[in-house]
Amino acid sequence: MKNKMNPIDAILRDHSVMILDGALATELERHGCDLDDPLWSARVLIENPEVIYQVHSDYFRAGADCAITASYQATVEGFAFRGIQEKEALELIKKTVLLARRARDDFWKEENQTIRPKPLVAASVGPYGAFLADGSEYIGNYGVSDETLADFHRSRISALIEAGADLLAFETIPSQQEAKVLDSLLKDYPDVYAWLSFSLKNEKAISDGTTLQECARLFGNSEQIAAIGINCAPVSGITEAIKVLSANTQKPIIVYPNSGETYNPETKTWHGQESCNSLDLKSEEWHHAGARLIGGCCRTAPHHIEEISRKWRPTEVVSS
Repeated sequence: MKNKMNPIDAILRDHSVMILDGALATELERHGCDLDDPLWSARVLIENPEVIYQVHSDYFRAGADCAITASYQATVEGFAFRGIQEKEALELIKKTVLLARRARDDFWKEENQTIRPKPLVAASVGPYGAFLADGSEYIGNYGVSDETLADFHRSRISALIEAGADLLAFETIPSQQEAKVLDSLLKDYPDVYAWLSFSLKNEKAISDGTTLQECARLFGNSEQIAAIGINCAPVSGITEAIKVLSANTQKPIIVYPNSGETYNPETKTWHGQESCNSLDLKSEEWHHAGARLIGGCCRTAPHHIEEISRKWRPTEVVSS
């Protein structure tokens, strides 16, 4: 990965909004995959990788400018519990990027419209808590050292970069400690950019209680952090959170909320009412508040991304 130029800036220079994809896991389940597993969507990498390719393709056709890879929960340690050795685990992690790149490149060959940018592949780097598979990515107090976190993330980051991702997606990060570790690791790859998106405790603080204001200011000076924001938070608190971030950083603001339902990490089920309808209207509100990268997280689908695409690229033909 040799990004002399920030790939997000390259898109935002010509477009008011960069459109992200939506949930991967929801779509994999819709295609018949069983994700009741500590490996979550990473399990499908082993059992049925072509379905991942298909979901990425669906999002590109819906209008996404970026695919987020299936590596959120794909880690050397997680695969080790399945008896998969490190070498094979790293190849599986690389495969997440190769699947997304192939879907992007195949789609781009078919694409005759010139109004949209060539989509990016963002390699998902989920938090340490995702590997624990106990919901602690929504709390953030792991009680481990910086060295433990760095050792956990280092080999996966290296593999994702080696596989040719356009940038990294540090996502659902619950703590300032983990964000600092990831930002520090990024410096080992000076040509690489990443976005940094946090999970929220409320509309003014990330999961470990650190204020959004502090996070925005702390990482606003990091040259390799290409965007700062929030993901996997309910739609209801997004606008206020964007306002806090945009008042405290010059970085582009990224938001990709979940459906508004509540996740129970013990039963691994979702409950409550969906509130992600009319994402096209919400995206306008979020853009007005300061967001430039907009998409969906858990329980959102290609039709939600299509709504956003129709709003921001009305002259583009989007196929359902």
